[in-house]
Amino acid sequence: MKIFVRLLVVMLTLILTNPIHAQVDLSYYLPQDVTYDPNIPTPKSVIGHEVGEWHITHDKLVYYMRALASASDRITIEEIGTTHEDRPQIVLTITSPNNHQNINKIRTDHVWLTYPNESDKLDLSTMPSVVYMGFSIHGNESSGSNAALAVAYYMAAAQGALIEEALRNTVVLLDPSMNPDGLTRFSTWANMHKSKNINPDPNDREYSEVWPRGRTNHYWFDLNRDWLPVQQPESQNRIVKFHEWKPNILTDHHEMGTNSTFFFQPGVPARTHPLTPKLNQELTEKVGTYHAAALDNLGSLYYTKEGYDDFYYGKGSTFPDINGAVGILFEQASSRGHAQESANGILRFPFTIRNQFTAALSTWKAAVEMREELLNYQKDFYNQVIRDANSDDVKAYIFKAEKDPVRSYHLADILNRQEIDFYRPSRRIRLDGEEYAQDNSYIVPLKQRNYKIIKAMFEKRIDFEDSLFYDISGWTYPLAFNLEYKEMSGRDYGGNQLGEKVEELEFPQGTITGGESNYAYAFEWHGYFAPRAANRLLSKGLRLKTATKKFSAYEEDEEREFDYGTILVPVANQNLNSKEIYQEMQRIASEDGIDVYAMPTGMTGSVSLGSNSFSPLELPKIALVVESGSSYDAGEIWHLLDTRMQMHVTKLPAGRLGSSVINRYNTIIMTGGVGMSDSGIENLKQWVRNGGTIIGTTNAVRWLSSNKFTNLQFKSAERPDGSEVPYDQISNFQRAQFIPGGVFMSELELSHPMAFGYYKKELPTFRRGNTMIEASTNLYSNPGRYTDSPLLSGYISGENLEAIKGTSTVRVSAMGRGRVVSLVDNPNFRAFWYGTNKLMMNGIFFSRIVNASAAR
Repeated sequence: MKIFVRLLVVMLTLILTNPIHAQVDLSYYLPQDVTYDPNIPTPKSVIGHEVGEWHITHDKLVYYMRALASASDRITIEEIGTTHEDRPQIVLTITSPNNHQNINKIRTDHVWLTYPNESDKLDLSTMPSVVYMGFSIHGNESSGSNAALAVAYYMAAAQGALIEEALRNTVVLLDPSMNPDGLTRFSTWANMHKSKNINPDPNDREYSEVWPRGRTNHYWFDLNRDWLPVQQPESQNRIVKFHEWKPNILTDHHEMGTNSTFFFQPGVPARTHPLTPKLNQELTEKVGTYHAAALDNLGSLYYTKEGYDDFYYGKGSTFPDINGAVGILFEQASSRGHAQESANGILRFPFTIRNQFTAALSTWKAAVEMREELLNYQKDFYNQVIRDANSDDVKAYIFKAEKDPVRSYHLADILNRQEIDFYRPSRRIRLDGEEYAQDNSYIVPLKQRNYKIIKAMFEKRIDFEDSLFYDISGWTYPLAFNLEYKEMSGRDYGGNQLGEKVEELEFPQGTITGGESNYAYAFEWHGYFAPRAANRLLSKGLRLKTATKKFSAYEEDEEREFDYGTILVPVANQNLNSKEIYQEMQRIASEDGIDVYAMPTGMTGSVSLGSNSFSPLELPKIALVVESGSSYDAGEIWHLLDTRMQMHVTKLPAGRLGSSVINRYNTIIMTGGVGMSDSGIENLKQWVRNGGTIIGTTNAVRWLSSNKFTNLQFKSAERPDGSEVPYDQISNFQRAQFIPGGVFMSELELSHPMAFGYYKKELPTFRRGNTMIEASTNLYSNPGRYTDSPLLSGYISGENLEAIKGTSTVRVSAMGRGRVVSLVDNPNFRAFWYGTNKLMMNGIFFSRIVNASAAR
């Protein structure tokens, strides 16, 4: 018995002294050169465990922050909105009690710094700097949100002259969880797999999240790419707070690979976007000296000016750079659980938290000591943008969507959220043969304080200092929305073209021409929400047909032509009576922004309404393959169909794709390859032969071809000669051959069902990656292909540019009675590529009516 007791004591001693298992308390993180107010609750006293003992759950995080705000006169808390899953997004405002008493004036004065006509009236020597600290926008990079517990406690409880000075001279906006839904998903995963005896073996399930992982939000979007397009509610809520304060520094706390160390900006100098001022990078580097000193003091390894860049303005660390602020990215090597083996030894979760905590405090110190420098920079930045606007050859942008005002409305909505002023034209304007009317167009003058944001959205850029990009290289918004738009030069724009400033943006309303009909209704497929309208009618059991040819009808003695893809809704022999159908048409006009036409007779020009040129439509029954392929791409499809088109979509696990359950659906969408048995693949092929449609995007295109669902011919660019490339540049040389993401012009064959709803053959397309398909020798088999001069905006190597010319963007292949649609590029990119969403919707609604001879 004594031997057993001695062995037990030895084992417990080994466990408790083993650094993997040893639990730290709050003092592990906190500086010991200050005292702490005992009246301020520690995290453990509220959430029940030490910081880093468990991965903080979002509910406990919010609970603690509310308790802290109740206990401290340095902190107020605000709920700025909710996520898709109705979790609260909170921001803490941390400053001195005296500042809190004048917080509205402090905020107003600070924002006046961004107005050149007002900023000279302000005394910068008395103004605090503003710091926005954002944690864990990627939910599974959770050391940030866990560090936020300690950061908030420190700012509330630390005492001393230096602390009082810091509180007096700064306002800290602390966003402890920028992605509540993702953090919840990941913390659940990490905590449910935690062992009492923590196992650092990287093969343990704790460190291998299942698809789609906790990085993304509810719809699997990367919120750290959404600062500029603001398509997700988390981003829309946050951007209001950002513009409400216009901070001087914004920090963005992330994690990276386990075998890395710690990164802080600046990034690679040659990969900084040209719109970012040089002084911005100099200030970023100066702030970096504070991080270096703090991490040196800890003995933590780090690096800077490598790997990451400041190019794409949709990222949280780059977006501030065009807003007069300094954006700073932190990347901490990730334990991805509680402790994991790494090239630098056992990487423990508390260690990762401490580095993030330390970087937050070094940022705070920089904001205090560089206060006037940062405020002067912000003031000068906004004075300079007016000078830049005055010297810019472009004076304004004008845009419209002639036959689909909803698309232009949604771009205007982004402008509105980014506090950009825009106007209706004062009169009809004609530029390069295109007419812009007062009721369907918008003008965005460049001479305004958010000039840099406008340029970032609207400019086309094809010349670059470097050929490597951490993210995409081109994103021109009016091209993404497939709008008619023009740059207005000084010759085109004198200011008198500006009509009424748009103060309240209103959703476009459609009309019903001809009133109630007892015969039929028609609406064209041009409208962005036409698929939503059609699906709603089909769901109510109504029979719909689509026009495979153009036809004409008389409207008040004037002939009106209806385009390919026009939806015909007969009134007779339907589940709803004529009055109920008319009410549905009113709803389409009101909610979907679509013009509806009452058809009093079937006798129309050239093609009568009873003609076989009208093909019946089938209610889509959609399965979206998940647990394989890109979760980003799948999430974008789910989001498009669910939130915009209001369509049912089943998220079908890839493992069920080869089973009989697929017989419930008539459309299957894939974003990547799937591991399937031969019998499973044959079962899927038989489903297609029986009349099903598979839509494959990006990586799924190759999988479908290699498994003989299609017979596409792929093309590769010539490889450039790399024989003279130095050894240390080989990796960069190879990466430069990848198309990182840009805008390319394609052409559509407008009579093809895959092009229904488009009224111009030119279609700007987002492309990322090197998959290229040789065009078919049959013109009618190429609904879409790249032009001979495809590059519009972004980087592409010369070899890839030559290879991509004339290749297919869309192909439809026949297999029995079914069809396989290959979309080479992603038509739903990050939810703001409105212009190509219709390709996905056309594949869902119209692929089955594609003639077999054209499906090769």
